[in-house]
Amino acid sequence: MKPQASATNGMIELAVPIERAFLLAVDTDSNDGWTAEESLAELASLATTAGAEVVGAEWQNRRHVDPNWYVGKGRAEELLSAKSETGFDVLIADDELSPAQQRALEELLKVKVIDRSRLILDIFALHAQTHEGRLQVELAQLEYQLPRLTRMWTHLSRTGGGIGTRGPGESQLETDRRLIRDRIKKMKLRVDQVRQQRSTAARARDRRLMPTVGIVGYTNAGKSTLLNSLVGEEVARAEDKLFATLDPTSRQVRLGDGQAAIITDTVGFIHKLPHQLVDAFRATLEEVNRADVLLEVVDASDPHAPEHRVTVQAVLDELGAGDRPRVVALNKADLVNPKSADPALPAPIVAGAVRISATTGYGLDTLRLELSTMIGSLGVAVDLDIPYAAGELIARIRERGSVELEYGGSAVRVRGRVAPALAGELEAVAAAAELLGDPAHA
Repeated sequence: MKPQASATNGMIELAVPIERAFLLAVDTDSNDGWTAEESLAELASLATTAGAEVVGAEWQNRRHVDPNWYVGKGRAEELLSAKSETGFDVLIADDELSPAQQRALEELLKVKVIDRSRLILDIFALHAQTHEGRLQVELAQLEYQLPRLTRMWTHLSRTGGGIGTRGPGESQLETDRRLIRDRIKKMKLRVDQVRQQRSTAARARDRRLMPTVGIVGYTNAGKSTLLNSLVGEEVARAEDKLFATLDPTSRQVRLGDGQAAIITDTVGFIHKLPHQLVDAFRATLEEVNRADVLLEVVDASDPHAPEHRVTVQAVLDELGAGDRPRVVALNKADLVNPKSADPALPAPIVAGAVRISATTGYGLDTLRLELSTMIGSLGVAVDLDIPYAAGELIARIRERGSVELEYGGSAVRVRGRVAPALAGELEAVAAAAELLGDPAHA
């Protein structure tokens, strides 16, 4: 396919040709509740997000994938006919291919062959906006490419390999592998620096005793739109695309009874998420481990919502955050019931989950209250008299605890639940006032 040329202000621009993609899947007994057809529909959305035109798809029922061809050899040879009919120039497999499977299909079809993992990595590379995001994507790409290396890293010999650096009998491919391993080592050090910076920022938040909420969910469930709605302004990129947001965004949000929390939007999860991405983005995804409460956003209009929740739980378990306290928001309720487009209507809580619409604002007040209640339930119970002289502490109590304040003649009685560190401060102030003979404790 030849690139198309166009002239703008005397300059000739070459438009990148749209790749014609053909999708391929194997339907086994271990597809985690997904049929091959359903998984291919999602793969088609991924391919479209990456800028390809999907021209066809096939799947084969097998007990397990073929170790040499992915599908059976006969079905692989039938793809030659599909190529003639559709003119596809890239084949995308729904599962991660081994280097041998990829080579066999490429030699047979004489087209580029990639798998779901490589496709997702490419989408991440397209959407990474910050230095941190690009670092993590590059590390994931390097780790994916290493076992599939075929002289693609020769250009690095100018900076670290080549003449004078090879060992006895070392081939060019071995040199390339050594170069990419060195690059991976450097990238891991830089990603570790990102992790340390995030830990420092998290400790600063802890010192402010501000409760934290991590938004999690399947990609395109509406997490960024929800954060924008809770904040009241657009602070996170929200698009109707898979993986529109990679870089986490944190903002202070007001909840019920004057309480506030830091809410962080994180990268979305997906079925068959590549392990390289989970490992590379661990610095970002660890935000969910530091959160006091997780806010799981579910696309209530998607028929695969139960399978999406299983995927989200699997990734959270892998990160060690599977048992974190959680509030579930069933988003896009307006697409399920048109009445949910009215934000003035009360939102029901169904099986512990709040029905909301991040677009219309329906159910957001109920969600704020649920988050406030959940955060409050995690605190330490207190019933103390605090002198008015500790006004700054009382103000923080109102903002960061779920408490009742009873104003007396010389002190404020604080009853309710607060964060453990804040409870320690309250107890220390109350004890000091009592020792000094404060009238409130007479």
